[in-house]
Amino acid sequence: MILYEYPLNERTRTYLRLEHLLQRLGVLVPREHPLDHHHALQTLFEILEVGARADLKSEILKDLDRQKQQFETYRGNPAISEVALSRVLDQIDRCHAALREDEGRPGHALSNVEWLQSVRNRIGIPGGTCAFDLPAYHDWQHRSPAERQADLARWAQTVACLAEPVHLLLQLLRQSAVAQKVMATQGQFQQNLPQSRTFQLLRVWIDPSLRLIPEISGNRLLVSVRLLRRQGEGRLEHAADAEAEFEIHLCA
Repeated sequence: MILYEYPLNERTRTYLRLEHLLQRLGVLVPREHPLDHHHALQTLFEILEVGARADLKSEILKDLDRQKQQFETYRGNPAISEVALSRVLDQIDRCHAALREDEGRPGHALSNVEWLQSVRNRIGIPGGTCAFDLPAYHDWQHRSPAERQADLARWAQTVACLAEPVHLLLQLLRQSAVAQKVMATQGQFQQNLPQSRTFQLLRVWIDPSLRLIPEISGNRLLVSVRLLRRQGEGRLEHAADAEAEFEIHLCA
C-alpha cells in the first residue's frame, strides 16, 4: 500500500515538511560522496527556511503542553499502562526542555559561518556553486568524507532541537487515527467532517496495483479525494471510471 498524507492546517503542514527534510538529511549525511553532502547541505538550508518562522517554537511548545495535559488525564485509568504513560510524558518533558533551552531560532549559530552563508545565498542559483564562484566550498568538497561528515553533523546539531519534538507530535497525531474503508465512485470521494472534533491530518492508503493517484484536498469541514490516472507522457487525467476501495485515517 502507498501512503499519502494531507495536512488539514498550516501547523501540521510545517511539521510534515520538517519531518520530510530531517529524514532526508539523516539519509544523506552518513554517505561519503561530495554530491551527497552537497544535497545534505542544501537540505539543511531548507530546514532553516522552514524553521525560520518566529512563532514555530512557541507553537511546538503549546502542542507539547496540550499533549501533556491530555495524557495526564489518563492517570489512574486501569485500561492504560502506567509505565507506557510515564514513558510518553517523560519524552514530552524532554522535548519541551530541549526547546526552551535552545535560545533563538533553529540554526541561528550557522549565521556566524561566513563561507557557509555564501553557499546558502548561491545554492538556489542554477550552477551557482561552481568552483569559480565558491572556491572555499570547492575546497571543502575535496576534504575527506569523515571531515565533511563531522562538519555536517555539527551543523545539523543546530536544528536538532526540532527533530524529536516534531517526530513525537506527528507520532502521537498518527496514533489518534480513526480508520475507515471507503469507496470512490466515478473517481471521486468526499466526506463531511464533524464540527465537534478538529482533525489535523488525513492519511490515505491506496493499493499501487490500482495505478491510481489520489489528489487530496480538505479543511476542517470537508475532505475530498479525486483519483487520477497517468496517461501518455506523464499526463494526469481524472479517472472518472474508477470504482476503487481504499483506506483513510483521520487524525485529530
